[in-house]
Amino acid sequence: MEKGFYIGVLAALFAAFAFSLNFVVPFIIGGYSTLDFALVRHVASALVGLCVLFSNKGAVQYLTLRNVLSTIWLSFIGYVGYFLTVTGAAIFAGPVIAPAFLGLVPIALMVIGNQRQASLPWRFLLMPLMLVLVGLMLVNGTVFTAEGLDSVRSFWIGVPLALAAVALWVWFAISNQAALAARPDMPSGVWSALILVGGGVLMLAFYPAGAAMGLFQLPKLGFGWHSAGSLYVWGVSFALLATVCGVWAWNIASRNLPVALAAQLIVSETAFGVIGGLAVHVRWPRAVETAGVAILIAGVVLSVRIFYETQFRPGNPVLASE
Repeated sequence: MEKGFYIGVLAALFAAFAFSLNFVVPFIIGGYSTLDFALVRHVASALVGLCVLFSNKGAVQYLTLRNVLSTIWLSFIGYVGYFLTVTGAAIFAGPVIAPAFLGLVPIALMVIGNQRQASLPWRFLLMPLMLVLVGLMLVNGTVFTAEGLDSVRSFWIGVPLALAAVALWVWFAISNQAALAARPDMPSGVWSALILVGGGVLMLAFYPAGAAMGLFQLPKLGFGWHSAGSLYVWGVSFALLATVCGVWAWNIASRNLPVALAAQLIVSETAFGVIGGLAVHVRWPRAVETAGVAILIAGVVLSVRIFYETQFRPGNPVLASE
């Protein structure tokens, strides 16, 4: 159990880093749209998922209609839908404001997750929750200044998209953990592969309609390597790191950690996202932003310590039933 706890913590932190890469997508794809990038990324991820399924001799027994439909639905909520709303928020609200609003994810997940699972008494969660709130306020304190609003194209479109991304991610995290809990014999690798394939299938199914509506630039700019080579390189790279590894890591975390703790760890995505936003703006963080990140990290460390000492440390009783 103790080993699984540490593996879950590391997996959640890596997943947070992988998912934070979504914030920089709009700034590396040139003249192509985020849907072009999503198509390349999710199709490449689906091919990896198919390789995993075909290379695993025991995977066939898990390819039931129920599992396939569940993973396609989860793919829509947590990967295709989340990716499109996050990148849309970054386009319209800027690379700093978008991750600022996504800081609501760990708060919502912690409250909803602990309410559903009763992982710990609320008094144990109050201090790390307050640290996360203070850290988020400090990190995002300069977001709505004139400088922070320079890259905003449409605040009224970007902010609703960011809030939609929050809702989708919370929905996915809770639904995915419930689905895994209902399938204790399902290998994490097979479940991740099914989700990856589902994301690719959804993007391919949407492409004809999206192309007819002019949402894809690939038909105009060309599919050849000369014109779209950079899109393919970035798309495949993000598919391997941010999607394949991110999905795999999050499923490991979901299987080994309570939702309330995973929520505190996913706050790292906000810190990674803000750092990426600063890199896009080519500037160093201010003192208040540095302090905010430090407090966020302190909240994460405190959460890990509290969950370990109350639920996993040998000799200590499990306090979730208090």
